[in-house]
Amino acid sequence: MNWKDHDARLYAILDASCFAVPHLLYDAAEELASAGVKIIQYRNKSADAGAMLTQARELKSRIGSRAKLIMNDRADLCLAADLDGVHVGQDDLSPESARRIIGLRRWLGVSTHNPEQVAEADRTSADYVAIGPVFATASKVKPDPVIGIAGVRRARELTRKPLVAIGGITRQNCISVIEAGADSIAVISDLVRDPRKSAEEFLHILG
Repeated sequence: MNWKDHDARLYAILDASCFAVPHLLYDAAEELASAGVKIIQYRNKSADAGAMLTQARELKSRIGSRAKLIMNDRADLCLAADLDGVHVGQDDLSPESARRIIGLRRWLGVSTHNPEQVAEADRTSADYVAIGPVFATASKVKPDPVIGIAGVRRARELTRKPLVAIGGITRQNCISVIEAGADSIAVISDLVRDPRKSAEEFLHILG
């Protein structure tokens, strides 16, 4: 997949905490895939490994090859569930350690929050770099400092890898983020309500 393509501009994140029961998570994933979303990350910060593996496998069976499925944090579960890649944060497994687990075929993404971290991630084998939070976000209990549009522009100067912007991005502000140099926008909250319709609107705006 070319990250410059329209299909790759929306990076959907399904956070299990946004759904009261697992079947709503699965339904949302299917709606996103049906809308044409090509990259979906599964994020679960509270469940044990067994529950996460069960959910990841169910997502894989529901989505199939319609979208790339990325596991948040857990390279081991990415492998066990046969997902398409893993995304690691600054406090997780190092990018190179994750790469050794998942191999060369699967995608590896890295979260960054400032220019120094972007420059460091650029030197790793990561397939893409995430930068944020661009705007204020309620998706994290203790978010990093907001970087703003200027932070996206600075990150773009520091890496030639595909750049995924995250944090408080909505249908109202997403174009400004792309114009600042992001190849893709990661969205959590603005996709929870009516996922298919929301995703279709994002893709139309980003087109």
